[in-house]
Formats: sequence, C-alpha cells, structure tokens
Amino acid sequence: MHFLFLLTLITVLVSLEAFSQSGTAGIVDATNHIITYYQTAINLMYAIGALVGLIGAIKVYNKWNSGDHDTGKVATAWFGSCIFLVLVATVLSSFFGL
Repeated sequence: MHFLFLLTLITVLVSLEAFSQSGTAGIVDATNHIITYYQTAINLMYAIGALVGLIGAIKVYNKWNSGDHDTGKVATAWFGSCIFLVLVATVLSSFFGL
C-alpha cells in the first residue's frame, strides 16, 4: 500500500517538473498568438464603427425629415457609439504598440 502511494507521488512530481519546464515557452507562444489577433480585432472595430456611423446617419436623416423633435438625442447616441468604437481601437493599437 505504501509502495503504491510512493509510486503515485513520484509520478505526479515528475510530471509536474516536465510541465513546468515548458511554461516560459508556452507563455511566449500564447503572447505571439494574441499579438497576431490584435491587428485583425482593431480593423474589425474600425469597420464596425464605420457601419454604425452610416446606420446612425441614415436614422438621423430619416428622423430629421419626418420632423421628429428628438433628432439631437438620436444623433448623439449613434455618433457617440461610433466615436467610442474608433477610440477603443485607437487606444488598443497605441497601448499595445501595434
């Protein structure tokens, strides 16, 4: 019984040592993978910001032509979200040095 416990403990310790040796290489590999996705994500944010801006412009134009009084609130909401997306993409690109 003690022999089986000792054998299991040694196996666990050896496997932990094997996993800990590749930790730095794994972190570097994960960092490189994440960095490659940032430029794609930033471009996607710019594209979504452009679409939100176009949709917002159409919505504001329709409300303005129909004579609604809340055109300013709608314009602020749509264009504020567009500006937010562009700012987030710009901050991400400058923060991570891309």
